[in-house]
Amino acid sequence: MEDARKGRYAVGYFESWNLESLQGTIDAAESVRAPIIIGFNGEFLSHTGRKAAERLSWYAELGKEAAHSADVPCGLIFNECANDEWVERAAMAGFNLVMPADPAASHADYTRRVKALTELAHQCGACVEGEIGELPCGSSGAIADGGSLTDPEVAAEFVAETKVDLLAVSVGNVHIRVKGESGLNLKRLREIRKKVSIPLVLHGGTGIALGSLKEAIALGVAKVNYGTYLKQRYLAAVRAALKGANSNPHELLGLGGDPDIMVAGRLAVRDAVLERIETLGCTGRA
Repeated sequence: MEDARKGRYAVGYFESWNLESLQGTIDAAESVRAPIIIGFNGEFLSHTGRKAAERLSWYAELGKEAAHSADVPCGLIFNECANDEWVERAAMAGFNLVMPADPAASHADYTRRVKALTELAHQCGACVEGEIGELPCGSSGAIADGGSLTDPEVAAEFVAETKVDLLAVSVGNVHIRVKGESGLNLKRLREIRKKVSIPLVLHGGTGIALGSLKEAIALGVAKVNYGTYLKQRYLAAVRAALKGANSNPHELLGLGGDPDIMVAGRLAVRDAVLERIETLGCTGRA
């Protein structure tokens, strides 16, 4: 993050959900010599409604080995989780960035919990990303009412109290935007930047207009999160591959040739990352 701030570029977090999406992300980063952040969504993995429970240790080991074997700088995040126990376990398991996020919590409660989690994470050698402000949601195709812009004064107090290493902000960005894009409130971002000295993060990268994103990076945004469009592209590629007439299950799953839907997903993610990563200004920085 410090290299990104000094070089006036941002590092992309391109979220993974399985082996192929992880492979595709690193394939892309290595091909353009870009530092990258890989990782998994803590809210999804810890969700109580899952039909089968997930083992956090498996994701930690997969992510750590992927990061270690990549030939570009590679961070590993346990992203957005309201379950403090899972955040603690992630920090202890070797994720080098964790993000406690709980929009339903009061500000006082969230601050108290993040402060405690940050102390633990730092003891484990991990960094912590906090969040002030709430992003609206675009999963329905329209931008839902709700969300709140980050208050610069509140953000500064939160950073001072919790000692977090990065801060995610709400400045017009939208979570799970499935179509369309829009600009950011750059005036509010400038106000935050004046009050907060640590690296800033933008979630909802899928729906941020290109020009606005470049201006945000110039203002000190050092990390941008992408997820929605990666899954959209992955699903489109897999659906297209399944329309083929091939009935051999081994060619469709695991043999690694043209009909393999796992290959189709991996290549789709690789190409999707390559579409966005240059915008961040990080290509050739590894």
